[in-house]
Amino acid sequence: MGVEITWINHASFRLAGSRVVYVDPWKISGSARDGNVVFLSHSHFDHCSAEDVAKVRAADGVVVGPADALAQVGGGQALAPGKTVEAGGVKVTGVAAYNVGKHFHPKSNDWLGAVFEMDGVRVYYAGDTDRLPEMAELKGIDVALLPVGGTYTMDAAEAARAAADIGCEAAIPYHFGDIVGSAGDAKKFADAAPCTVHVLKPRGKVTIQAE
Repeated sequence: MGVEITWINHASFRLAGSRVVYVDPWKISGSARDGNVVFLSHSHFDHCSAEDVAKVRAADGVVVGPADALAQVGGGQALAPGKTVEAGGVKVTGVAAYNVGKHFHPKSNDWLGAVFEMDGVRVYYAGDTDRLPEMAELKGIDVALLPVGGTYTMDAAEAARAAADIGCEAAIPYHFGDIVGSAGDAKKFADAAPCTVHVLKPRGKVTIQAE
């Protein structure tokens, strides 16, 4: 069956298989309200939007994220780095996401990336982060969603090294084309990464099959 991954824009994704997961929904057009899980990585406005959560969350959908983000959207199921929850039929494991040598995303905030396990596919979403030692501890990642825009996160070269650390089969770049980063950053990442790279346009899709 596989998991269809749609890059909505910026850092927003939709993962669709037997269940539907939205990741950091922002600037959502329409109101599908089909999300069994809505994951929020942290409380910055371009990742945590109550208006957009309401557009994508199903009537029985579960919002998962750090406590400060949940407080902005009316609550949900709290997650911390290194912890795992079952939410909406999806296994979600929190992964640390923070800056090294920058102040935008402090480690002490316990903000998140996550590994989503659905239909035999393991998808890692890095969140707003630099390349971290924790990434090398991840195992069996089929596809890694990695920021490449620099400034607030790792840049293309760092993301390529992160992909090598993770050992993922494939990767999809994000955090370019809005606020920060360009299509050129995505291309630099694709040229340098040691795995298959799918550079998507906004609303572009790719299906990742289980190994």
